[in-house]
Amino acid sequence: MHNVYHEITTQEELHTLLETNDRIERYAFQNMDFSEVTCQDTICRFYDCLFMGCTFSKQMRIQIDRSCLIFSHIDVPYNCFRNDLYNASSLYEGYKIGCTDSYASCYDGRIYKHYLLKGKKATDIKETLARTLHDHSISDALHEFLTQYDEKQVIGIMGGHGLLRTDPFYMRIANLSKQLTELGYLMISGGGPGAMEATHLGAWMAGRRQAEMYDALQTLSQAPSFTDPLWLDTALRVYEKYPQDKYCSLGIPTWLYGHEPATPFATHIAKYFENAIREDNILTIAKGGIIYTPGSAGTMQEIFQDAVQNHYLSFGYASPMVFLGTEYWNHEMPVYPLLQELCKRGKYKNLILSLSDTEDEIIGAIRSFTAQTE
Repeated sequence: MHNVYHEITTQEELHTLLETNDRIERYAFQNMDFSEVTCQDTICRFYDCLFMGCTFSKQMRIQIDRSCLIFSHIDVPYNCFRNDLYNASSLYEGYKIGCTDSYASCYDGRIYKHYLLKGKKATDIKETLARTLHDHSISDALHEFLTQYDEKQVIGIMGGHGLLRTDPFYMRIANLSKQLTELGYLMISGGGPGAMEATHLGAWMAGRRQAEMYDALQTLSQAPSFTDPLWLDTALRVYEKYPQDKYCSLGIPTWLYGHEPATPFATHIAKYFENAIREDNILTIAKGGIIYTPGSAGTMQEIFQDAVQNHYLSFGYASPMVFLGTEYWNHEMPVYPLLQELCKRGKYKNLILSLSDTEDEIIGAIRSFTAQTE
């Protein structure tokens, strides 16, 4: 543990540290304003510290030893050194319900426009560095957020982004997520529309009556597809009508698919520039299992990537792969019998597979795994 840097991410933590130490060594300061430091604090000296996106007074710079590293602010329209994850308020800051054109001037809209302008695969060294630093700060905040959960309490739901809000599967996913959230699980998804939004709607409505869930679905059905102009408007109306301050969920979207808006129902949003990091995070942190709902190419990719991780016990043990929809996974997209056959032939090992049409059986498979590994 000698090489660990202690992270300081709030002004309160900073003042406490400065008041109790005159030699500060191996600390990491992210997005801190040292210009607010009082005169009595300025006796401190800093050694082997990291300063990321911090603001300094002239006096403060004198106290920083050459062994420290300073990462200055970069002139881009996003913060490269965030201390926390996004949420609906920060991501859609500037959006006005009833004025869909205001998306272009909200935070998410401005970043997506900048992202496209610079290129999805930017070659400008300043931009690529800024994106990398941003994504690093998001991963850091994500891992900090997850420390409050047992890793086997984190459940992922995968499925199609094009799933309509009026599709029966949308309501089934929402109800499933609602029940799992109420049982103490943290629900995660790719944080976009379709099955992803249904996941977070369910978590958002946790603790509420089923009649309120139906009312929310009625509002959302006015804009069934994420391509509908009122998709975000209707979501934010439900968001405001039914506030949530008890239960959490985690969405992990990307600006690579910025044309698919991030759902505001995720209480914590880890939005990345680099989709590869985002995809890997979703699959690696859902150690309590992943529930697969109908989807297409992206969902297929996730299934087999998950199967490889479980086969090799990449994280010490295999997690459940639970499929919702027997007709879909046996016939329309016959992945389930393929996985069973590959397991039978020994091509895949350690897979914990189950398939069902009922929410109770899906929840039972997840809870059984949690109980067995406690």
